Amino acid sequence: MLKLIADAGSTKIEWVVVENKKVVKRLITSGYNPNYARPIAFIDILYKEMKHFPAVDAVYYYGSGCGSAFAQSETRQYLKVRFEEANEVVVTHDLMGAAHALLDHRKGIACILGTGANACCYDGEAITHRAVSLGYLVGDEGSGCYIGRKLVRSYFYNLMPNDLQALFKEEVQLDYASFLDHVYRQPEPSKYLASFTHFAGKHQDHPFIHQLVSDAFDDFIEVFLLPFDGCHELPIGFVGSVAFHFKDILRERLEVHGLHLDTVMVSPMEGLIQRYS
Repeated sequence: MLKLIADAGSTKIEWVVVENKKVVKRLITSGYNPNYARPIAFIDILYKEMKHFPAVDAVYYYGSGCGSAFAQSETRQYLKVRFEEANEVVVTHDLMGAAHALLDHRKGIACILGTGANACCYDGEAITHRAVSLGYLVGDEGSGCYIGRKLVRSYFYNLMPNDLQALFKEEVQLDYASFLDHVYRQPEPSKYLASFTHFAGKHQDHPFIHQLVSDAFDDFIEVFLLPFDGCHELPIGFVGSVAFHFKDILRERLEVHGLHLDTVMVSPMEGLIQRYS
């Protein structure tokens, strides 16, 4: 039985076909979020970028922007037409993908910590509570966008230590006018701000960076985790590049708050492959 799993973000979608515990096919296409893109973009992905894709028996699609019943229904409709031979087509949101990948059928807390941030309580079958997520303009505490914003502010406000500021100037080569243009005139400012976490990751042993990231993770813990009842007793897992590349600092901050770090994955796909194999 061929099963198609999709981990769909706004920037890219990873499609994996599995059969008998083996990966049969893996493909990366353009991303799609029904909240920001027109359906024709998704149709192009399904029929142009996936032109020679094999027939499958089931589809499990985890998508950014698929939190509402309308978005799920619309996305499922296009998938059913494209994969008409599939007996089962399931569409749900990326937070459920994180829960399934990290916890499978265990009870715990699943978190996303990449360009954006989110978290939920999961009882082993369903999400019971979701954190309030206000997006990159107001929220997304602890995310790549959040860390990048704090880093750039410290650079332009001359709050960085001199040695780190010199490194930032040399490696990033950022000028004021270009920065303002990217943030206020170009598309995907959250992704642009998150790109500065590469510098933070490279220099995370520097005391200033370590403190900046620690403060960002403390904000994430305060907003996304501590409001959950029983958070100190539950395993807490993370998917996302920020959690993965700063996992030592993340573990340190969780321990300070009496929380237990369970699993960290750069992407939910490997966990989803195990679930459906």
